[in-house]
Amino acid sequence: MPYVMVQIPNTPAPTKSPAPRPVPTSADVARLAGVSRATVSYVLNNTSAVRISEPTRRRVQEAAKELGYVPHAAARTLRAGHSRMVLMPTLPVPAGPLYSQFVHDFQGALSRLDYTVVQYGATGLRGDDAARAWAELRPVAVLVPTPGIGPEGVAILKRSGARAVVTLSPVAVEGARSVRLDHADVGHSAAAHLYARGRRRIGVVVPEEPGMEVFSTPRLAGVRAALHGTDATVTELPLVYTEESAAALAARWRDLGLDAVFAYNDEYAMLLMRALQDEGLRVPQDVAVIGADDLVLGRLLRPRLSTVRIELPSGRDLAWLLDEAVRDPMAAPASHQQCVATVVHRDSS
Repeated sequence: MPYVMVQIPNTPAPTKSPAPRPVPTSADVARLAGVSRATVSYVLNNTSAVRISEPTRRRVQEAAKELGYVPHAAARTLRAGHSRMVLMPTLPVPAGPLYSQFVHDFQGALSRLDYTVVQYGATGLRGDDAARAWAELRPVAVLVPTPGIGPEGVAILKRSGARAVVTLSPVAVEGARSVRLDHADVGHSAAAHLYARGRRRIGVVVPEEPGMEVFSTPRLAGVRAALHGTDATVTELPLVYTEESAAALAARWRDLGLDAVFAYNDEYAMLLMRALQDEGLRVPQDVAVIGADDLVLGRLLRPRLSTVRIELPSGRDLAWLLDEAVRDPMAAPASHQQCVATVVHRDSS
């Protein structure tokens, strides 16, 4: 049997990946800066109890930058007995401009107080299950922006080391510091305004997107409460945030016989108002329209959009409240009242 010679081409030997550079430590920074490790810790952790000269501070910061060193959060937590992380669960729906500005202000104020704000998304988790997930991260404090936690959830967080739990909720929660924020006030204010303007057949937009019921349900309840015992009627109007859904609702508006609508917020109001106008209905002559949130874009429409301005708590004040609770965790939790809803009357109602 003849032999077959097969030539194997020369292949370069596999190159070795460069060994990962060792993670720089505070000892490396101290050697490069010519200071002690304690001084490095004081400078990089912004410790105010120890006075460090400005030249030394700059030398440490430059050494840390050159080496790419950052303080180890877990090590700092062990030394202090608690972290400086504030956990803020994300909303179950996309945040609008009003809430986004509040979060920006709150994060900035807490950063100036030497906290780190971490936003946490936990799809499908609620109540005590959500509290357990938050507790795994060992935050020093938690700000709960929806009525999504009860007394047991607060207790779970505190057992895991959280020194403060602050809720934005219509009711106080045992063990937490509560800032009253009731979306029923928004619906109540809108309905009272429409009734005072002579409207009696009032529709209320109820967004169909998942998660929106956290806010839409109390707003609808506020409308019903405002009109209870009057000669006005309330009609729920399910609506998806699409032009097609708005056009379909506007097409049957005359059959519904409604003379006003509280459209949940300014975005839904603008969507529906355009559809109503396309259907030949006049705003406000045939249909009065009011939204909520007082977005700038609503002032640029014609007619200008009436709205409910929502007064969220100041990000700075809320940061101070949370810091106070962290520094004095044994103080009795308090409930703070927050005025949330003021009607801004414009041309659409």
